[in-house]
Amino acid sequence: MPSPTPNASSDFPLLDGMSARRFFEQSTGYTYDDFILLPGHIDFSADEVNLDTQISRRIKLKTPLVSSPMDTVTEADMAISMALQGGMGIIHYNNSIEEQQDEVSKVKRFKNGFITSPLTLRPDHTIGDIDDIKKKFNFSGVPITESGKMGSKLLGIVTNRDIDFVQDRHLRLSEVMTTELIVGKEGCTLEEANQILRESKRGKLPIVNQKGEIVALISRNDLKKNRDFPLASKDPVNKRLLAGAAIGTRPEDRDRLDALVEAGLDLIVLDSSQGDSVYQIQMIEYIKHKYSDLEVIGGNIVTQDQARNLIQAGVDGLRTGMGVGSICTTQEVMACGRPQATAVYKTALYAQQFGVPVIADGGISTIGHIIKALSLGASCVMMGSMLAGTEEAPGEYFYQDGVRLKKYRGMGSLEAMKKGSAKRYFSEGDKIRVAQGVSGAVVDKGSIQRFLPYLVQGIKHGLQDLGTRSLTSLHSNLYTGRLAFEMRTHAAQVEGGVHGLHSYEKSFV
Repeated sequence: MPSPTPNASSDFPLLDGMSARRFFEQSTGYTYDDFILLPGHIDFSADEVNLDTQISRRIKLKTPLVSSPMDTVTEADMAISMALQGGMGIIHYNNSIEEQQDEVSKVKRFKNGFITSPLTLRPDHTIGDIDDIKKKFNFSGVPITESGKMGSKLLGIVTNRDIDFVQDRHLRLSEVMTTELIVGKEGCTLEEANQILRESKRGKLPIVNQKGEIVALISRNDLKKNRDFPLASKDPVNKRLLAGAAIGTRPEDRDRLDALVEAGLDLIVLDSSQGDSVYQIQMIEYIKHKYSDLEVIGGNIVTQDQARNLIQAGVDGLRTGMGVGSICTTQEVMACGRPQATAVYKTALYAQQFGVPVIADGGISTIGHIIKALSLGASCVMMGSMLAGTEEAPGEYFYQDGVRLKKYRGMGSLEAMKKGSAKRYFSEGDKIRVAQGVSGAVVDKGSIQRFLPYLVQGIKHGLQDLGTRSLTSLHSNLYTGRLAFEMRTHAAQVEGGVHGLHSYEKSFV
């Protein structure tokens, strides 16, 4: 008698592995390395995998990658690069209100298309003023107007061609600016403006109204970015890059919030090592009352009780993780926290009932960790050490034992606390501060523009191996029990890593 043919569509219970519900119903807390995901059936290419996701209720991303609001990770350069690659950067607040506002403004000015708030100068400014702008914002091509402001009559423009070989940097711009201008008329479409730029072979195209007053600017570089970064995270109305920033929960942070909103902020992250507090709930309620359209991420949390409290207060997203970062010592010092895999699964399981996305924050050191975090219900992962060694991270490179390094420190380190981050740990008034982090260094990883595509492609291949075409289907398989988990012993973890070699070298790209 012939043996029966298996029916691939049969809905039998899983014979291999366990569902997430069964795996995590035990009292043991698990981290990413404690388990492995069992493979699924592949009938599609990795390039077909869709990584569209939500960082908050209303903000969508093309890539589930977010940079951490740490002062050695995210300022404007990092936030811009993350947004261009389809993710998002959260600018730290270990600085003055004006400094953080300026970093957000840099991101919002970096726009693919019409630049509605370019920097402008007066004719009596000097070439040195152009040098300062180039050093600070990394661009030149500055319109010159009567008042030095937008909305004023356009008199000329100064580009690198006008000033590169001029020795006297004290010369007034009226003596070097180009006055024979090719301009676009107010009301022209982006396509029409692009055509003028191509035909004129100019780097900048001012847009003026009937009175000759400048109302916008278009840059050839922005056209290239629009072509080279099709996944860029942009707001749907003005098509400017999305910008996120962190603040605390102290009364003075309300002034910081106002300044950031004025700069065009899209998303605010309430930054606390323990987010389930009356201070954070009061801040959430204040923000939602004053700026109802501003998306608010609450946290950090690790339990369903914490998630419930912040969701009831009105958050649009949750940040999960406590004491699991590579430079964080909260669990060691405070005896408080939770293994990250369990924390992500439990909080996401609760939050998904209310349509609130969860960001898995901390414990990410490999592509495999990213895939596991997403498989546990996270919509995005937040990375610190993974990005700290890149060119776009704040700080200078240095050499130690022949290795090119960059400084990386926890916001709970004494060094960061002295600069201002103590309020994140409710200890800014303490005479004796207890560190919940360390300072260290990470190896140079090159540019984000090469590193992030490597991560994205790795995530796509991981989802392909799991037999899922999208993050939406991945989460569906998680909650229906089709995604299979299995415990790994220490020996299995060793087996699954590099072993048996005299020496080896890991390359990221």
